[in-house]
Amino acid sequence: MGYVSEATKFLRQLLQENPELADLRARNRATWWDRPQDLEERGEKEAARVAQPSYVYFPLPRPQGGNKPSTPSSPDTSKA
Repeated sequence: MGYVSEATKFLRQLLQENPELADLRARNRATWWDRPQDLEERGEKEAARVAQPSYVYFPLPRPQGGNKPSTPSSPDTSKA
């Protein structure tokens, strides 16, 4: 066998001493990740997504003669 890290040794020992953890882990995974997906809802979320400017940490230049910051133009999604 090769090198075995302390973390791997700990996890193996923990699972060996507490075999119920494997079942608990599987149940908890099913709670959050192994769920049926609603494709219609996912499509609605994707359609509602707003495009983010390319560099959000740099302020956009202000238009001449105004004190309101400019906003990037949003892509035209009506053609999709």
